Amino acid sequence: MTSAVADLLTILDLEFLDVNLFRGNSPQVGWQRVYGGQVIGQALVAAIRTVDPGRSPHSLHAYFLLPGDPKVPIIYDVDRMRDGKSFTTRRVTARQHGHPIYSMLVSFHADEPDQLSHQAKMPDVPQPDKLPSETEVRKNVLPTMPDPVRRYYERERPIELRPVEYERYLGKKIPDGRFNVWFKATDRLPDDLAIHQCVLAYSSDMGLLDTSLVPHGRTLFEKEFMAASLDHALWLHRPFRADEWLLYSQDSPNLNGARGFSRGLIFTQDGTLVASVAQEGLVRLRRQP
Repeated sequence: MTSAVADLLTILDLEFLDVNLFRGNSPQVGWQRVYGGQVIGQALVAAIRTVDPGRSPHSLHAYFLLPGDPKVPIIYDVDRMRDGKSFTTRRVTARQHGHPIYSMLVSFHADEPDQLSHQAKMPDVPQPDKLPSETEVRKNVLPTMPDPVRRYYERERPIELRPVEYERYLGKKIPDGRFNVWFKATDRLPDDLAIHQCVLAYSSDMGLLDTSLVPHGRTLFEKEFMAASLDHALWLHRPFRADEWLLYSQDSPNLNGARGFSRGLIFTQDGTLVASVAQEGLVRLRRQP
């Protein structure tokens, strides 16, 4: 297992403190604030550990209240709001320095397979093996990318990304404003659906807010922008593996008043819809002195 994936699993393996109380740590990589997907993933782990194994999470709705401090642990407090016949509800509050930094409601459901079913169709995009690999990106594309993008791709990461419209990072406008990216864990994960769900939750915050700038031919990697996730919603529809390629098909219906709204559908390679995501975040042009 690669060190980056091992580190991710360690980050998601919360320390049990007491009934309904857990502690998580952040990677010490020099970031000024905690990556939002980490808090989403850790909070989901905390909720799952208070629920009967026969029920899986199907939706979560969360608000980012304060920036997380990567230098200190995060305390996750789980409120067991409801244990019903079909659904279970948990509220998770993440705290640092005596203040809540994140609040999440997550609902669990016992599977009901013998019911009606339909799903959206996956976009017709190139498969990941037809796109530049990370090695090719490093060799051919990285030298032309902005410094923040280049630094991101140069690090060892637990999640591999293969953008379909990667030319947007070179300033190209995408006419319909859509952005598609294949992603997966860079190594094999344990055969536990909960782990794959938490890794997907961790990954679901990657680049989603940035999609609100696709119609403008801009990116949050530019120094002119200040950005932060405000809320996040995730729906889990069907089982999947996060160590196999998943397509994150994103668009942004609205950007106004320094708030960008983005949404995404996540598909397996065979076109099965496994998750849906929505997020609003701060997308603010910095005031010039």
